[in-house]
Order: sequence, then C-alpha cells, then structure tokens
Amino acid sequence: MSLPPSVPTGLPREPQDAVPGELVIARAWKYDGSAHWVVPGSYLGADEHGHWFLQSEGALVSRPGYGFYAASDAICLIPASGQWLGTFYDHRHPGNLRTYLDLSTEIGWRRMSHGGWEVNSVDMDLDVVRSTDKGLFIDDEDEFEEHAAAYGYPGELVSTIRHEAERLLESVRGCRAPFNETVDSWFARSLNYPRNHQQSKEN
Repeated sequence: MSLPPSVPTGLPREPQDAVPGELVIARAWKYDGSAHWVVPGSYLGADEHGHWFLQSEGALVSRPGYGFYAASDAICLIPASGQWLGTFYDHRHPGNLRTYLDLSTEIGWRRMSHGGWEVNSVDMDLDVVRSTDKGLFIDDEDEFEEHAAAYGYPGELVSTIRHEAERLLESVRGCRAPFNETVDSWFARSLNYPRNHQQSKEN
C-alpha cells in the first residue's frame, strides 16, 4: 500500500531562511493517512545535526481525540538526514523521559501561508526511548509489526526503519552527537528565545 494523497510527500528536507523565534508546527501522520501528533514550538536555529525548535512548557500537544499541555520544556530536533525526529526533555518531565526518538519517513518542511513553518512526517511506530527509571529501549515493536501488515509497509522501508532504530539505540547508548552535551547547549540557548506560543492551563 502506498501513502494516500492526503499525506504531504516530497517536501524539502530544509526550511529556507527560517528565523529564530518563528512558529514551527510539527505535524505527524500515520501510514494509512490518519492524523497523528501535532506539536507547536518556536524555531531556535540549525547546526550540523539539523534544525532545532523549542516546545515550551504549557504548549498544547494534541492528536485526534486527545491533547495535553506540556508539563515542561522540550527541545525538538528535525535531523538533516535520517528517518527519525527527536524530542529531548528537561529534568522536570513528569514521566521521567529524557530522550524520545520517533522513527519516521517523508520528513519535510513547508512555509505556512500566514507565517512560520510546518514540518510534516509519517510516524513509523517504532521509538527509541531513554528515561531515568526505565533506561534505554526500543518501544512499540508490536505496533510496528501490526501496522506493517495492516497498512502494507514496503519491505525495504521496514528494513530501513529497523536498521535506523538499532543505529539510534547504539548512538544514544554511546552518547554520540547529537545525543550528548549538544542537547544541553540548545536547552541553554533556548533561554534567550521568546516563548510566544506558551499557553497556560487556565486559558
């Protein structure tokens, strides 16, 4: 089964002339075309690893039928290459998460009509997760198997995603960049940027 036409494909991997402080909406899809997570943030900048944005405490994170206000700051990375998206949490995360890597495909940017950026991706189920209480592991392998059969994931894509998940697991375990002090440097840099899209639970 191929991706349905409702899912944006073929978008450029790089945003042109993105400016720190601009709105970024990370919009994920599932392989059958259904909508998945939508994460708002503020663009921070880029380095050799890719493009970084801040998901502020209080930001509304949602998917169809479910949503929540972020309980702590997170830094998100859209890598320059590879089949994944990264979210890195600060020490205040209530679930003790530190690293969450979503294996993904069809990652690409587009300028929104009223300003800011939208980065689209197709979520491929597998996640590489590091938490302070459960350690480092690959999550949702059962979901990956089920969806591979139900949605007809191409065999080459299945192999690519599995290989990427194992590679990321070893990279995080070995604290290889950007899974090292690089993240801390972007957290520090985020303190100088406005949190224009922060919302409060009372609003």
